[in-house]
Order: sequence, then C-alpha cells, then structure tokens
Amino acid sequence: EKSEKVPLAMLTHRATASSSPWKRRRYTQQFYLWAAAVTILPQMTQAQRACSTTSNPGGPLMLKLTEKWQSSPDSWKLRFALPANRTILGGDPLLPTCVSVAYNGTNESGEDATLKKSYSPISHPSTEGVVDFLVKRYPPRPGGGVGDHICSLNPGESIHGTLKAERMMHGSPIVSKRWKRLGLVGGGTGVAPLIQIVRIILDDPDDDTKVQLLSINRKEADILMREELDELAKEHSDRFSVTYSLTDPPEDWTGETGRGAVSMIESSLPPPAGADGSTMVLVCGTDGFVETWGGPIGRGPPKADGKKGPKIQGPLLGLLRDAGYDASE
Repeated sequence: EKSEKVPLAMLTHRATASSSPWKRRRYTQQFYLWAAAVTILPQMTQAQRACSTTSNPGGPLMLKLTEKWQSSPDSWKLRFALPANRTILGGDPLLPTCVSVAYNGTNESGEDATLKKSYSPISHPSTEGVVDFLVKRYPPRPGGGVGDHICSLNPGESIHGTLKAERMMHGSPIVSKRWKRLGLVGGGTGVAPLIQIVRIILDDPDDDTKVQLLSINRKEADILMREELDELAKEHSDRFSVTYSLTDPPEDWTGETGRGAVSMIESSLPPPAGADGSTMVLVCGTDGFVETWGGPIGRGPPKADGKKGPKIQGPLLGLLRDAGYDASE
C-alpha cells in the first residue's frame, strides 16, 4: 500500500457558511460496523500526527448546539460547538470519531437512570471548532429517548458525553490509503459513520481508493444526506458512487428495491477480490440489518471492570458470503 506524505495544509479544514450549512470550503491552510479485510497498513506520517491538537481526547465533553436542520420526517442534522480546549473533536484528523452521549432518563423499569447512546459525526474529523451529527428522533420510551432529547434541543443548550475509543477494523482504525476498493452499506442512520469515512478518503487528493456506497431506507423521504452524497458523487465521479435502495418504494421509483440481494451487491459494491487485501466492505445499521448482510455481531473479551467486551465482527454469513466474499474481504 502507498504511504506518501501528505502536506499538512491539505489535511486541515474549517466549517464555513455557504448556500448550504453542510458544505465546507477548502482552505489553503486549513449503530455498528461489520468489517472484512486484512491488509498491511501504512505508518502515519509526522504531518498527520502533528495535526493532533487535543491533549486529552478521551476526556468528558460538553457540546453546545449552535444550529439544527431537519433532514427527514424523523431525523435532524445538528451542529455543536467544541469546548474551548479542543480545536478538533478527536486526537487525529484522519481517524473516524464517535461520541457516547449521556442523558438522564429512565430505565426499562421506569427508574431514574443515566442512558447512553453513541453517535458518529458526519463532519470530517479535521473540522475545526464544530462537529456535526445526524440523529434520528425515536418516540420516548423507558430505557430510551436519547435521540429524542438531542433533537429537541434548542441552540444554546448542550449535551454531555465522552469521546469513544478508536473503532478498530481488523486491527487498525486507519481508513486513509488502506484499500484500493471500499464498499459501504448503510441502513437508515447507519449511513452516518460511513459518510465520515467517505469524507476522509475523498478530501485527500492523494488517496485513490474507489468508494461505492449503498444506502438502504424504507421510503424515499427517509433517505438521509442525499443532497450531500449526490454532490460528492458528482464532484468525485472517478472515485465515488452512491446507490439508493428502498424497501417501500413509490410507483415511479427507478432505483434499487429491497433490503439487500446478491444482485444488488453485484451492481452496487466492489466485487470480491480473492482475499488479496485490496478490498473492504463495511456494513452499518441495526443488529438485524448487519446480520442480514454479514452475519451476527459478536463480543470481544470482557473488560477489566467486568463490563461487556466491545462488539466485533462475527463469522462471515449472510448476503456477503452468498455473493462470494471471503472473511478477509
């Protein structure tokens, strides 16, 4: 795999105002993942490491809402200001990030409890000063309600949480310049972590990874980030494509239909590569969605404090196995 050095000026971005609040201008100075593919990883360059401006990336966070926009009938895009001691959200501007949000609600028994839910930003991890999330608003219920709480916030109000540990994919959190072909499958809001990966790859002109994203939703109105994804596909037509599938399509729908099929894989994702380390497929969505596509999610060893181990990829099953992929793809 290539590991050329990338100038620091090409890696830093700032969120700016434009005709769309979700477009970012380049400055000259500037649910769960199922993964498959084993590869030798390039070392991070000194320039990439030098971008880190957070001394304690794993500490507590208070994020103040600055703006919000409705993305679908039950989903919102929300922009939060970072704390004053952080320039970027995480410790590395090229690694995907994820925040665990805490909310004082009730458990399934109706007793007071601190509820937590994880959200992956849809903004590039190098974005300075702010972080953007895509959040679905589920009806409040005992044991739930974090998404409803976040979506009901008004500008000036805050959420509390922590930055989660880096998400490991076959031994490394790196996504930049790691594969030749990358397939992404997102169910509903499962597209959010995948969008961050897309941004990391496409924002680097020296990364020639070919990315194919498949977004699966129920109705056309449920398609999230469609305008942004279509614009990225137009701007990077030689490197990025997006396909939409609906499980409840209108009569005039001309895209893919259904939750998944081998034929959909063949037309929308990179083909199996014989386990040569050049191809990766990532699936993100509910446990049931992930199981349909790649098999059930497993658990790693318990943590030292007795808590459950992290969710990890189980044995390769489902549609990806039926399509001929190897467990290393």
